[in-house]
Amino acid sequence: MKDERLTKLAERLIHHSLRLQEKERVLIRGPIAAKALLKELIDEAYRMGAYPYAELEDDEITSHLLRGNVKEQLDTLSEWNYKKYEDVDALIIVSGDGSEERGAIVPPERYHLQEAAMKTSTMFFVNNRRWVLLNFPTTGSAKKAGMSFEQYEDFLLNVCTLDYRKMERAMKPLKEWMERTDQVRILSPGTDLTFSIKNIPAVICAGKHNLPDGEVFTAPVKDSVNGTISFNTSSAYQGDVFQDITLSFKEGKIMKATSNQSDKMNKLLDGDEGSRYIGEFAMGVNPFILEPMGDILFDEKISGSLHLAAGQPYQEADNGNHSSSHWDMVLIQRPEYGGGDIYFDDILVRKDGLFVPPELGHLNPDHFK
Repeated sequence: MKDERLTKLAERLIHHSLRLQEKERVLIRGPIAAKALLKELIDEAYRMGAYPYAELEDDEITSHLLRGNVKEQLDTLSEWNYKKYEDVDALIIVSGDGSEERGAIVPPERYHLQEAAMKTSTMFFVNNRRWVLLNFPTTGSAKKAGMSFEQYEDFLLNVCTLDYRKMERAMKPLKEWMERTDQVRILSPGTDLTFSIKNIPAVICAGKHNLPDGEVFTAPVKDSVNGTISFNTSSAYQGDVFQDITLSFKEGKIMKATSNQSDKMNKLLDGDEGSRYIGEFAMGVNPFILEPMGDILFDEKISGSLHLAAGQPYQEADNGNHSSSHWDMVLIQRPEYGGGDIYFDDILVRKDGLFVPPELGHLNPDHFK
């Protein structure tokens, strides 16, 4: 039986996220497991007079390619991708989580090699094309989230079809406050971190690039980060899962990094000069995402959370750092996770995961719902 939520989700992606227009070309890429959604996307694109193109991906094939990739091979692929992205107006990237299985057989250096080779083509579409990224439910992602597949599918489809226009309106006061802020201070168990976000734009994320969505991001001034931060959420990166991450900074640079896999973590952070600097600071505000899912597309939007990304900033909030990596790490500050405060220029703006100033109160879960 057809799930009408898939039709609604396809409409949300085509019209709200991409704002696709008649005769525009849209590339739809996704795993075989997401065929039902891909068909809905193709049909909706045709209904409104656009030109859809589709690429089906298979996780086993991807793993085999990753295990043997070399720079010359990847340079050719990057050139092909660049040309392809030049020829379309928009992209929908549907991901099916198979990273846990791939991570057991693909060495981390292969991921880094691919990221570096694909950076030019990837940044071209990120900065020059309309795009949206969505994770489709799989048995693997359901297992990570501690749910049955049916529970996870229901959760994902419901959270991806909420009223993102309402969320966007509620985010505007936070964006404005961040853009007039100089100094940020973060306090939590094991955390006392300061940095400046002066003169760096803040960007609202309300369903235009990710589904699910719900964050406002900016970037620290590159050399302004000082202190220590301890993250209380697992972070999956390049096929490995890192826990109990603590980073210590001096003048922007990660001077010490520890986790359950400290050696491997430091090797990744030494991938290039920019990997040890922060390219993003964001606050998660999605009222329907409350617990870690083992999937960064969800975890970075958790209500009452914040995250930092080591590596490349986004063009909309560029702090001048350059890296082939972008590694998101999440800290939840609600009381059940240890609590914590965020100050903007010595004003308490969020305490224990709840916004304090009245003009930001609409982002608290009870108000938004």
